[in-house]
Amino acid sequence: MNIDFEDISKVKDFVKSLNSKHGIVVVEGKRDEDALKKLGYTGKICQFHSFKGLIKFADSMPKYKNLILLLDADRKGRYLTKRIISQLQHRMTIDLSYRKDLTVITKGRVKNVEDLVLYEIGV
Repeated sequence: MNIDFEDISKVKDFVKSLNSKHGIVVVEGKRDEDALKKLGYTGKICQFHSFKGLIKFADSMPKYKNLILLLDADRKGRYLTKRIISQLQHRMTIDLSYRKDLTVITKGRVKNVEDLVLYEIGV
């Protein structure tokens, strides 16, 4: 994958924007969390798979007002996103804009959040 300085700069700005947002970021697993931290994300991250199911996840989330879903753009990630929204949309604010922004910034090349480590070089 060809990554130029402009792409790296956009990802840095993306992470800065994410850091300024109040709420909890939900990723699928450990590698996704590690990738965000390597890029400089300092906020609260929740790994969906650590809850061992949607019901346990949904029951533990209402203590947060804002939920930023940053799940992968693959089939499984889209499925989980729909399920999480159906369970929690009436209990809290769910922000999908960062997933959309990430797709635009990376020109659709990053389907999995863990692949963001490719942009770490310039950070």
